Amino acid sequence: MKPRCQWAGTDLLYINYHDTEWGVPLHDDRKLFEFLILDGAQAGLSWITILKKRQNYRKAFHYFDPQKIAKYDSVKIEELLSNKGIVRNKLKIESAIQNANAFLRVQKTFGSFDAYIWRFVNEKTIKNAWTHQHEIPTKTKESIAMSNNLMKKGFKFVGPTICYAFMQAAGMVNDHTIDCFRYHEV
Repeated sequence: MKPRCQWAGTDLLYINYHDTEWGVPLHDDRKLFEFLILDGAQAGLSWITILKKRQNYRKAFHYFDPQKIAKYDSVKIEELLSNKGIVRNKLKIESAIQNANAFLRVQKTFGSFDAYIWRFVNEKTIKNAWTHQHEIPTKTKESIAMSNNLMKKGFKFVGPTICYAFMQAAGMVNDHTIDCFRYHEV
């Protein structure tokens, strides 16, 4: 058994996510958009709940194509609200549409969402050195700045805690504990 971050537990879905995705620096706009939407959908829920629904989200939300999501109308919202494979929360669904529009505006302004979002960590992963999971913060000055700026640009469900979870997932911070085999790999 490889030593892992405590939160990875024994669920194979969680372990695979931990071992292959979490904390890996991400620069692909569509994947960044996916994580942003999924982290927003997680608000008030556990990450494993969203991870189990991830494939359903991909199908329901056109594989996180912001161009398509930005055009969703009331008929599509009703369709999504009846989809048992995703979290059927109207505010979260509407926020995905609003976030798609804001995402496209950011891409137009900055050339890519990647170029915009990585500015909050000076284009470089912040490598922390936590020995225990309880040391890991839920928000930082960087996630607060990101949250404030995203909200000014029209994004929803992007509070400082959601932004920090996004930063962790997208590899903007390395929050693998130092005893985890992934700590030095990412």
